Amino acid sequence: MRHPFRLPWRRPGESQISRETKTAQGFVAIAQEGRAHWTSRSYAALSREGFMRNPVAHRAVRLISETAAAVPLLAYQGSEERSEHPVLALMARPNGRMAGQDFLETLYGHLLLSGNAYVDAAEIGGETRELHLLRPDRIRILEGRDGWPAAYEYRVGNHARRISAGEEGLLHLRLFHPLDDHLGFPPLAAAQTALDLSNAAATWNKALLDNSARPSGALVYQPKEGGNLSADQYDRLKTELDEGYSGPMRAGRPLLLEGGLDWKAMGLSPRDMDFVEAKNGAARDVALAFGVPPMLIGIPGDNTYANYQEANRALYRLTVLPLVSRTAASLSAWLSIRFGEALKLVPDLDQVSGLSGERSEIWARIKDADFLTDEEKRQAVGY
Repeated sequence: MRHPFRLPWRRPGESQISRETKTAQGFVAIAQEGRAHWTSRSYAALSREGFMRNPVAHRAVRLISETAAAVPLLAYQGSEERSEHPVLALMARPNGRMAGQDFLETLYGHLLLSGNAYVDAAEIGGETRELHLLRPDRIRILEGRDGWPAAYEYRVGNHARRISAGEEGLLHLRLFHPLDDHLGFPPLAAAQTALDLSNAAATWNKALLDNSARPSGALVYQPKEGGNLSADQYDRLKTELDEGYSGPMRAGRPLLLEGGLDWKAMGLSPRDMDFVEAKNGAARDVALAFGVPPMLIGIPGDNTYANYQEANRALYRLTVLPLVSRTAASLSAWLSIRFGEALKLVPDLDQVSGLSGERSEIWARIKDADFLTDEEKRQAVGY
């Protein structure tokens, strides 16, 4: 027997079911709570629902990737700094379509949204001339008999390319994943629930605005003679309500009712109105997963840091510099093998504007250290 409140084209457990029925006393709206739907943790799903749809996730990813890409890198060969080197030229212009900052910004974006980033090198005459980034969702790891990656398969449409997983092959950067030996875990996946709550709150708010910026009510039919509306009268009434009284441009329009019709407004309780705080709480959770102080994104009600400058310094120290340092270390080891010499890429902290206050304090302390020689002072500040 078919359930009286279930629409025939719906399956059990699908999204929220809502149906209007007619009774002798009037209209009754029957709603059955459905199962919650969560965003997939794939790179494409997190990119669409997070970076491309959620303003908090979008700003957090751009803030980290752009800030990290703006940190200049220094090249050291042993203990000697090299102001000119083929590696620096390669990092400044990785390929014909990207400058160095664009390349690094995309690399950090892949890490934040996928937990993985893949760098491929193009060789001309046995020398590494270009670096290219491969989209994480197009990469498949091919395991060997020992369980370790034997090769990477990069597929675009019907074209597949096999890339070696050796030291001179593809560079795979990944974030820590406790349950996967080969793939990284994206920060946005940890905030998946908060991301969906934030998007759902925005969708609910938009639907509320489209519905004359107020919650729906009940139109009650109570004729004096008894009886019920005919099918034609019922359809005509629904059409008039949809076309004449729905939408933000029709907000506040008076409702004209015929005999026997009465409008019962349904207001929002304080508990229902708590969705505003729930939306801000979800936004804070998304920012927390990325390691971005909510103050920098403009989320209200968060005063963890005394001022904006302190929050900006925390972003550099706790999020940006660890990401830059680990990426530079991986690039150093990979490029050292390809160039046949020991190289080390390190971030130039003196050029980081967000840490200028800290650097000034260090310089002042070293300057006042009378027990150090000038040469020792130069070494202490990185020269």
